[in-house]
Amino acid sequence: MVTHTESHPPEDKLLVNRVLRGDKGAFGVIVRNTEALVAQIVIKMIPGAEDRKDLAQDVYLKAFNHLGSFRFQSKLSTWIAQIAYNTCLSWIEKKKPTLNGDLQDMEFLISEGGSTPLMRISEKDPERQMAERDLSRILQKEIEKLPPIYRVLIVLFHQENMRYDELVSITGLPEGTVKSHLFRARKMLRENLLMNYQKEAL
Repeated sequence: MVTHTESHPPEDKLLVNRVLRGDKGAFGVIVRNTEALVAQIVIKMIPGAEDRKDLAQDVYLKAFNHLGSFRFQSKLSTWIAQIAYNTCLSWIEKKKPTLNGDLQDMEFLISEGGSTPLMRISEKDPERQMAERDLSRILQKEIEKLPPIYRVLIVLFHQENMRYDELVSITGLPEGTVKSHLFRARKMLRENLLMNYQKEAL
């Protein structure tokens, strides 16, 4: 549950009011504005493609049915991301899927703190660009092997550039726990990438 005030774009209120007045097209706009974020959460938390599709639909059904209870204490996208996170968490607790696996890491790929990108981009010559694509592919592959909460926090913080307060809103976890999970996730990636990949290959 959101426990603090987070600024939200003024168009959020306009869209919500239009939906509550029966404008289904306005809800379509909400879906288009947030579907990439919801997809990031669902993909990083849920292993099966069919389950992901069903859960994404469930997320928006819940959002539509509870839109009247949205009190603009956060951005609309954060509120919907919270629904997505909780929906996936409930699915995980019910299904108890096996989501653990080997992990890996590259010390120069992972930022130790702050909302810096996971990849540090330098020269843009063709060979360097190809190497960066390969490193990005390896990194994404290894992120998939993290526990679900680590995966989603890494993606939301580093790739979606979300702030700590937004992650607190979405997960319902204390800020200290969010920071601790991010630290452990980055450490896990670093250690395992260095253990499983030869530096010469990086």
